[in-house]
Amino acid sequence: MACTSCSSGGCSTDTLVSGCGGGCKSGSCNKMNSYDWLSNMELPTDQKFDVVEVRFKNGFKAFFRNTQKFDLLTGDAVVVDATSGYHIGKVALQGELVRLQMLKKKVDENAELPAILRIPTEKDLAKWKEAQAREMPTMFRTRQIIQEMGLEMKLTDVEFQADNTKATFYYSAESRVDFRELIKVLASEFKIRVEMRQISLREEAGRLGGIGVCGRELCCSTWLTDFKSVNTSAARYQNLSLNPAKLSGQCGRLKCCLNYELETYMEALKDFPTIEKPLKTQQGIVELKKTDIFRKMMWFGYENDSNWYSLSVEKVREFIEMNEKGIFPETLAQLTEEGNNAQEQKKQALEQSKMVTQALEQKLKAKEKQEKSEKNKQTHHKKHRYKRKPKN
Repeated sequence: MACTSCSSGGCSTDTLVSGCGGGCKSGSCNKMNSYDWLSNMELPTDQKFDVVEVRFKNGFKAFFRNTQKFDLLTGDAVVVDATSGYHIGKVALQGELVRLQMLKKKVDENAELPAILRIPTEKDLAKWKEAQAREMPTMFRTRQIIQEMGLEMKLTDVEFQADNTKATFYYSAESRVDFRELIKVLASEFKIRVEMRQISLREEAGRLGGIGVCGRELCCSTWLTDFKSVNTSAARYQNLSLNPAKLSGQCGRLKCCLNYELETYMEALKDFPTIEKPLKTQQGIVELKKTDIFRKMMWFGYENDSNWYSLSVEKVREFIEMNEKGIFPETLAQLTEEGNNAQEQKKQALEQSKMVTQALEQKLKAKEKQEKSEKNKQTHHKKHRYKRKPKN
């Protein structure tokens, strides 16, 4: 996504930013960005919240305290305190919205947070670029080492610290992996301190990014941070075909979006009757084939018959009550005919009421026109009556 298409007023680091987060130059404007909708409102310096949210590689964010009161803008690079060194990130959010983010993530405002050390110099930025240039070759070489050692793990990403002294290796694995020997090999190979961090398959897809079947960027790489468990029952409630290829996302797990509308479907299904046992007619046993939640229709069919018959929810309730009383209709077609007849009667009644209202409206309009014409005639007659005769 190019910077010119951004509606926030330009998020390039060369110009003043409006709150986009400065992610457009990285090739993905929506990757875990936070729009600062309070960016145009200025507060006094002494009242400004001193905690800043800083964004690192692949959308990872952390809170840092601006103890030295640096004048920062969204998208500015800052040098922050890290484990036995320093790291460089970009300001993602500041001000009162950071307070809300801390409340959302359950971080105490008075907790001990790492500090922002300084604004990076040209030397710091040059060293940071050197560290970033080492990431891809390091990842490819590490994959070779993992394959040679026969470890069952998948290396996803490598992130070097800006001071070029430490690297974090992100990997995914189905079971526990003993990587103690691997750490020794990597430390001697690259002359750095090594940290191994295991991530889930959903987090892996979020770090890599991509386009979903909906045509939009993946939710896990743009805004979704809280991964909830997804079950196949969510697909059943929404009448989706249980096809793993269609229900699985790029991570290989069930799509997170199956949970988005689940509550709405669950609420709508409360109006549908529960069918605990097969229904019966004189022709045979009837099975439920399909449920249309939006139209509130249920399709039934016989065991060895390919024809389906649609019944409304009210009609299905009547059908269940008849079976409980021991009354069995002749066929499903009879129930649908009765339902269709009732619907036709309702339609006819509505049409008749519409015709009556239209006829009354036409009569009222005709009466109003007649009254207007009579008034016009009376005024015209009065004008001629009192009009002076011309002098001879």
